[in-house]
Amino acid sequence: MNAEKSNETLDLSSLPKAEAESQAIILAGGLGIRLRDTIPDLPKCMASIDGRPFLSFLIDALRMQGIEKFIFALGYKADVILQYLEIAYPTLQYTSVIESEPLGTGGAIQLAIQKITTTNAVIANGDTLFKINLALVSHLHHQNNSECTLALKPMQNFDRYGVVEINKEGQIISFKEKQFYKEGFINGGIYILNKEKFLAHSLPVKFSFEKDYLEKYCKEKKFFGSIQNKYFIDIGIPEDYRQAQVDLKKPELDLHAIDKSWTIFLDRDGVINEERVGMYVLNWEEFVFSTGVLEAFKIIGKKLGRIVIISNQRGVGKLLMTENDLLNIHAAMQKEIEKAGTKIDKIVK
Repeated sequence: MNAEKSNETLDLSSLPKAEAESQAIILAGGLGIRLRDTIPDLPKCMASIDGRPFLSFLIDALRMQGIEKFIFALGYKADVILQYLEIAYPTLQYTSVIESEPLGTGGAIQLAIQKITTTNAVIANGDTLFKINLALVSHLHHQNNSECTLALKPMQNFDRYGVVEINKEGQIISFKEKQFYKEGFINGGIYILNKEKFLAHSLPVKFSFEKDYLEKYCKEKKFFGSIQNKYFIDIGIPEDYRQAQVDLKKPELDLHAIDKSWTIFLDRDGVINEERVGMYVLNWEEFVFSTGVLEAFKIIGKKLGRIVIISNQRGVGKLLMTENDLLNIHAAMQKEIEKAGTKIDKIVK
């Protein structure tokens, strides 16, 4: 299910600040009945892929798209997921809601969205990985004052999914039932949802987001679809779970092949320096190198040709610090790294 590369390059930093989505709900309460023989006694999103839970691939993908805060909608064996998050993501900003009984996808979203503090929330199914450009979905959502915007995946020769039909402006006009289709757009399981408009429907406690909300209201409300031919996998059935094992397997790295022609790209917060949970490093006094990092830089400098650091400017964008504050932090950081015996070739902001 690998997809072709898109030529669209819009990213979150190119959008007005009000458009850049930063909070996401992950629906992770599924029982995984069809995978029960494959992953007994585990929530579906915790199915192991190459030695790590599938959920981790989704979290990492969303963080790379600018998501800063997560709300996990949990149910079956919620404690297993919470224990994993505590160990694997100690600096992640997140909270959770736990169903006392199954509420359906809609009920779970309705419960979790109460925790959202922004106008819109990104919603993601915990058993699906769709490597979209979130900025494109966000742009379409805000441009059209949409109530709900879906990420749509083009598919060929399939019968597992229904089809979403849109007009030339990208507005959704209908949802078609599951049957064999030669080609069509499917619901990719990622949405941007306006909190106020969604809650205004006074929906029941238990309901299906797909059937009782999207399909029911698509003809009278403004729902849009962003078509993205990106990698997509839904591990809901054993066949695709096995395919995910192949697709997401970490490639083996031949350390002997590393030489001065290589460039290493490093994130800053949480890699080079200690991450401040729920906060930003606003000045040099708050910057603390992670244990062993300076020693590691010395080794890296001998092995590789170039070192590039990736650092976003969220603190600047939110007016918590100035551009000069950021430059001063980086100048002091570079000075300490040079003392350790190597240098940074570039810092990408």
